[in-house]
Amino acid sequence: MSGSVRVDSWTWSVRLFKTRSAAATACRGGHVKVDGTTAKPSTPVTIGTEVRVRSHGVEKIVEVTQLVNKRVGAPVAATAYIDHSPPPPPKEILASLPLRERGAGRPTKKERRELDRIRGFNED
Repeated sequence: MSGSVRVDSWTWSVRLFKTRSAAATACRGGHVKVDGTTAKPSTPVTIGTEVRVRSHGVEKIVEVTQLVNKRVGAPVAATAYIDHSPPPPPKEILASLPLRERGAGRPTKKERRELDRIRGFNED
C-alpha cells in the first residue's frame, strides 16, 4: 500500500460510515478529527494516526493500524484499527437523564451543555 490514504476513504473503507459521501460530509461538518485537528476529506492518514469520528451522538476514537482504501469486510475492517473509544455510559445514567416533553422546544444552551457533559462530549 501507499504511505497514506485520504481520511474520508479510510473511514468509509473500515466501515465507520456507510458511504464515502457520508464520510466526506462528516469531515466537512467538523465531525472527524485527525490527531486532534479538524480534518478535510483529503487529509492523509498514516499508520499510527489517531482518528476521532462523531456520528449519531457517539464518538469513536481509533488508531490506524492498516491502510485500506477499498471497502473491506467487517472482519478485515476490525483489524485495520485499534478502538480506544470510551465505553458507553451505563444504562442507569441514561435512564436518570431528564427527558424533555415532546414539542417543548429547543433545549437552552445550559441544558445542551449539561447533556453534553453527562454524555461525555468534552470539546477541548
